[in-house]
Amino acid sequence: MPQRFRNRLLHKPQIAGTVTRLSVRHLSVCSMGNSTSRLYSALAKTLSSSAVSQHQDCLEQLDSARLDPIDPKDLLEECQLVLQKRPPRFQRDFVDLKKNAVSNHRPIRVMQWNILAQALGEGKDNFVQCPMEALKWEERKCLILEEILAYKPDILCLQEVDHYFDTFEPLLSRLGYQCTFFPKPWSPCLDVEQNNGPDGCALFFLKDRFELVNSANIRLTAMKLKTNQVAIAQTLKCNETGRLFCIAVTHLKARTGWERFRSAQGCDLLQNLKSITQGAKIPLIICGDFNAEPTEEVYREFSNSSLNLNSAYKLLSPDGQSEPPYTTWKIRPSGECRHTLDYIWYSQHALNVNSALGLLTEEQIGPNRLPSFNYPSDHLSLVCDFSFNQDPDRLLFYLLVLSTCLYEV
Repeated sequence: MPQRFRNRLLHKPQIAGTVTRLSVRHLSVCSMGNSTSRLYSALAKTLSSSAVSQHQDCLEQLDSARLDPIDPKDLLEECQLVLQKRPPRFQRDFVDLKKNAVSNHRPIRVMQWNILAQALGEGKDNFVQCPMEALKWEERKCLILEEILAYKPDILCLQEVDHYFDTFEPLLSRLGYQCTFFPKPWSPCLDVEQNNGPDGCALFFLKDRFELVNSANIRLTAMKLKTNQVAIAQTLKCNETGRLFCIAVTHLKARTGWERFRSAQGCDLLQNLKSITQGAKIPLIICGDFNAEPTEEVYREFSNSSLNLNSAYKLLSPDGQSEPPYTTWKIRPSGECRHTLDYIWYSQHALNVNSALGLLTEEQIGPNRLPSFNYPSDHLSLVCDFSFNQDPDRLLFYLLVLSTCLYEV
C-alpha cells in the first residue's frame, strides 16, 4: 500500500457528503487525542438534545452509502503496522463438523464476540494482571479489527460496543456491511469519566450476500419491567438461495445473584423470537454473551425451547453434548474468573454447523489471562459456518414427534 494511504483508513472515514442527524440519549466524548475522537466529536455535535430528555431507544445511523469503500487487505495492513510492536495474533484453527453433510450453497459464517467496552476496560473491570498499556484504544481497536478481518464473517454480532460511530460503523460499512447498533438505556460506560458514549449490541451483515427483510430492536423485560439489556433481531434473505433466516444478538444481565433476572430476560427474548420466526418456521441463529453458565435456568430455557435450538459449540466436544470449559478467562481483585458465558444458538432442524473455530488453549492465553497484549478482550470470539438443511420442515416434524414420544414415555 502506498505510504500516502497508510494510517488514513483507521483515522478518518472519507465521507462524500454530510452525515444524518443522530439520536441517542447521552454521549460523552472520549478525549483520546486522535482523529477518530475528533470525528466522533463532530458527530456528537449533531445529537438531538430532545433525545437526551426523552430517552429514545433507537437511533439513526450514518449514511453509509456516502462512504468510500475500502479494500480489507489495506485495512489489515494498516492494523498490522499499528500492531508491529505487539506479539503476533494467536493462531486458531477451524474444526470440521460436517459429518458428510452435502450443501449446495456457500456456508454462512457467523461471528459472536463481546469485544469489551473501552470505558469498562479502562475504568471499571479491574483486570489486575493486564497492563493499562495493553488496553490503549488506538492499538486495541486494531487487534479487534484484525480478528474480524482474519475470519471474514458474513454476519458479525458484537456486545459491549462503545466505539460504534467513530470506529465500527465507518469502517465496516466501507467493507460492505450493513450496520445496526442498539445502546443500553443506562449504559455503565456513562459512569466512567472520559467515556465515549453508551455501550450496546451491534449487528453487521454483508449486503452482497443478504437482503434485510425486517429489523427489530428489543429492549428486554424481566418480571414485566423494562431492563437495561437489549437485543437486535433481523430477518435476512440469503441472496444465493432465496431462503429466509433470522439472526439475533443479545447481552444479558451480568453478575452472580441475578440468575432469575437473566432467566426472565431469556424468556422475553424467546417470546419475541417465536413471533419473529413464526414459531420456528424461519431458521434462527442467536449470538450472545448470556452471562450464564450451562447450569443456569436461562440456558435450559434455550435448550428446551419449542424453537428447537442447539448450542453450536457443544459440537466441538467428543460427545457433542458438552460446552467448552471457558469462553472468558480473566483475573480480577477477587481472583481468577473462568467461565462459559458466550453461545451461538441455532435451529437444528433447519441449519447445519459445517465448522467451528477452536478456542484458545490455556497455554496460548498465558498466566496473566485476558485481555492481554495478544488479545483485545476478556471474551473469546466464537465463529461458525452454517448451511441450510435441504428439508427443514420434515426434520422439524420428526423432532417434534420424537420429543412428544419421549415425553409420554
